[in-house]
Amino acid sequence: METTDDQLLDNPVWSALTTVHAAKAQGASHAKRYRKEFLSFIACDHTAANPLEALQSWINEGESFYLVGELPPLPANWEVTFELPCAQMVLREMMELPVKTPVEISLLTVADRADMYDLVNRVQPGYYNLDTPSLGTYYGIREEGRLVAMGGERMRMTGFTELSAIVTDPAYTGRGYAQQLITRLCRQHAEEGITSMLHVSIANERAIRLYEHMGFVTRREIMFRKIAKS
Repeated sequence: METTDDQLLDNPVWSALTTVHAAKAQGASHAKRYRKEFLSFIACDHTAANPLEALQSWINEGESFYLVGELPPLPANWEVTFELPCAQMVLREMMELPVKTPVEISLLTVADRADMYDLVNRVQPGYYNLDTPSLGTYYGIREEGRLVAMGGERMRMTGFTELSAIVTDPAYTGRGYAQQLITRLCRQHAEEGITSMLHVSIANERAIRLYEHMGFVTRREIMFRKIAKS
């Protein structure tokens, strides 16, 4: 696997928007955002003075968005409305775990977008837009034609790809579906020579235990902040 620079993960949105996902970005030289249809995430170069002022014209009045990691000075008309402490976890060594109930995993396409959006926003709302799947590859599991579990890629930067939208319909938890989806994605990353990483709420102890069993280790705690522009 290629040598990677873990420091990219200290400011992951900025690292993504200035490397692999540069074509998905809008903004200025020291501050950028994902185009709104993809993801409501912004980021900046923390070495610049008051970098977020440069994003004023790229964000609508009344719009809410997320900033991950260090909090730079905010423009006067911006306000933090919610904070979510997360564990940033990196896959160091893939652990092969027994599978409870092997199921068929399908590559999700544009035709699945509505079902994907519905599932994620029923289980884990707020961090996923209709066109978020355009950021990477997504896989799903269906039962009787209904999408009941999915997982895919969100932020992608040099050497790292973030797993995201790993959700299971509450009626289908406990069957190992998330484990199988994560395994599929991590094997794909290994074949591509990149490192899998993810973010998970510190409060989600069940998910953290699963990730640890699969070989992920916590690199650091990192804050997801929701911000509103008035």
